[in-house]
Amino acid sequence: MANPVPRGLAAAALAALPVFSPPPAHAAEMPLADAVASLPMALESRDGYDRNKFRHWNTGNDPADGCNTRAEVLLHEAIDPPTVSVGCRLTGGSWFSYYDATAVTSASSLDVDHMVPLAEAWDSGASDWTSQRREAYANDQGAEASLVAVTARSNRSKADQDPAQWMPPAAEVHCRYVAEWVGTKLRWGLTVDDVELAALKGAAASCPEVTVTYDPAL
Repeated sequence: MANPVPRGLAAAALAALPVFSPPPAHAAEMPLADAVASLPMALESRDGYDRNKFRHWNTGNDPADGCNTRAEVLLHEAIDPPTVSVGCRLTGGSWFSYYDATAVTSASSLDVDHMVPLAEAWDSGASDWTSQRREAYANDQGAEASLVAVTARSNRSKADQDPAQWMPPAAEVHCRYVAEWVGTKLRWGLTVDDVELAALKGAAASCPEVTVTYDPAL
């Protein structure tokens, strides 16, 4: 059972983590069903996958701040900012893990999840990318949905599964999750297989008012 969220913290979480941010002027926006329909289809293959082929948690957006990508995401998503000490050690602070609607008060209890896991990205087209593009993907802070701070237990439950196999424990966020999954795949030109596509179409039918906004990665 998810931990109860204090009323004030829940309100702050909604303010800090909007389901859909206002789109940049150059971003694409469309209904979720149309976004799902626009995903390219292809067979998936895990051949040759190695997590180390995605250099992740590099020096982040600001190499001068002494924090890697993971820490920068935690700082960005904090509801109450943590104290940052030498070596970018984070103490205190609070977060809201939207996957399981859980309040968190320790950075060590959080994982920074790749919305589309590295293995799934590999299966869906990243196997053909350069190492530089895979690094850019693994550290993508250019879109709010690409990397998300969530409880370690929810992230590890998800592992490398797609929405046909796993959805967040908090049922009320399923529409948001599917929209962010689809937006991330479109942002990076990743494909879907037939089972994944069927699951996404089913989810989109349950979320008729939801839109997807994405800014294609360079």
